Amino acid sequence: MPHHKARHFSPQERDILYQIIDARRDMRHFTPGKQVDESTLTRLLHAAHRAPSVGLMQPWRFIRICDTTLREHIAAQVMTERDATAAALGERSAEFLQLKVEGIHQCAELLVVALAPDDGTVFGRRTMPGEMALASVACAIQNLWLAARAENLGLGWVSMFDPAALAQLLNMPTGSKPIAILCLGPVDTFYSAPLLEQQAWRQGQSLHELVFHDHWGNTALPQHTET
Repeated sequence: MPHHKARHFSPQERDILYQIIDARRDMRHFTPGKQVDESTLTRLLHAAHRAPSVGLMQPWRFIRICDTTLREHIAAQVMTERDATAAALGERSAEFLQLKVEGIHQCAELLVVALAPDDGTVFGRRTMPGEMALASVACAIQNLWLAARAENLGLGWVSMFDPAALAQLLNMPTGSKPIAILCLGPVDTFYSAPLLEQQAWRQGQSLHELVFHDHWGNTALPQHTET
C-alpha cells in the first residue's frame, strides 16, 4: 500500500483553523439577491465529502434546491413545524415566535442533506448502526460549515421540519431520511456570539461543565501521584 508524506502544518496555519472554528456561527440572516459561484460551491461540497465516515460508508447525500417553487414548499413545511414547536413550548411560545429560525427565502443556496438508505455496512457500527450513520452525516455537515466560514459565507442548519413530509416532497427513496436543511450564502456580518445567546434564549455551557474524569459527572481534576 503506497504511503504519501503527510503535510506538516505551521503554527500560523494551525491558529487559522482554530480561528475559523471559533468564528463559525449558525446563521439566519443572509444578504438577499447574492449568489455563490459554482466553483466555490464545488469546493464546499468536496470539503463535506472529505468527512470521516464509519466503515467508509459515506451515507450523506446532498440535494441542491434550484426550483423556486420547491423552495417555497420547503419554507412552508418549516413554518408548519415552527408553529407546532411554539405550541409545544407552552409559556415560552410567544418568546419563541420572536426568534428568527431560518433564512430560506434570503439565502443564495438551499441544500437538503439526507441520510442514504442503509447499505448494510457492519464494520464499526454493528452495535449502533443508525447512530454511526447519523454521526457520519453530521461530520460532513460540520466540514461544510467550517469550509463555508473559511470562504466568508454564512451557513445555517434548519432542523424544523417533518422528515417524512420533506422526503415525500423531494421524491426520496425508501430508507432515506432528510437530516438538515442548510441555508448558505453571503451575509452582511457574522454574529459576534451565537444568535440564541444574543437573543437571551439560552446560554452555552462552559467546557469545564462538560468534561468528566473517569466517571460521569466527575469534573474534578484527577490527582496524580508519584510512583
